[in-house]
Amino acid sequence: MDSATWESYRAVLFDLDGVVTPTAVVHMRAWSEMFNAYLREHAADQQPYTDRDYYDYVDGKPRYDGVRDFLASRGITLPEGTSEDPPTAETVRGLGNRKNDAFNEVLARDGVEAYPGSVAFIEHLREVGMPLAVVSSSANAPAVLEAAGLLDRFQTVVSGTVAEEHHLAGKPAPATFLYAAQVLGARPQEAVVLEDAVSGVRAGAAGGFGLVVGVDRGVGHDALRAAGAGLVVGDLAELVPQPKDAA
Repeated sequence: MDSATWESYRAVLFDLDGVVTPTAVVHMRAWSEMFNAYLREHAADQQPYTDRDYYDYVDGKPRYDGVRDFLASRGITLPEGTSEDPPTAETVRGLGNRKNDAFNEVLARDGVEAYPGSVAFIEHLREVGMPLAVVSSSANAPAVLEAAGLLDRFQTVVSGTVAEEHHLAGKPAPATFLYAAQVLGARPQEAVVLEDAVSGVRAGAAGGFGLVVGVDRGVGHDALRAAGAGLVVGDLAELVPQPKDAA
């Protein structure tokens, strides 16, 4: 896609984990450790949690929805609890908070570095004056962006915390993307959504956005297309226009 194509839009909305930063790997590790510890302690007859479970039930969703949907897939029902539940609580929100603590420990210890291709694409969009937003189900989105040195690149960050404050349904509902577009002053058909998760692509498609780009970090080209992506790339570097005299 060339510069003229991007300039025909009025806003670009980025998912964070797996699109801007490789924190999806950190999330996957934290989910695996939390769920498998729970299954060993309380449901030893169940098969271990796997990466396939992450993609099927957790990827791209608000944290507590991911807990609830995975447990439901195993026929396990827990009390909902409250967001203030300690990580030791055997509730949906307690397990979600346990996972969040594990994620923050890894982030503080190891930091995070954005995908080079994503940084190049973000810088290109800034050069052409494109308003940018991050739309993430994670409450940790601002901290991740700050750790990656990218927080100042985005006019707004619609995190899981913002969604909860404004009572916005999480992905695959389009509400968080629609809210971000509104903040940036764009109608849905004037905005582009960039997502690596099936649930996020579905949210973009349901919201009637001008273009939904799937970033294939492991879900699969066909799955992203089937969910509603109009374009699928392996890395955002593919979206950076090349100089006209490039070979």
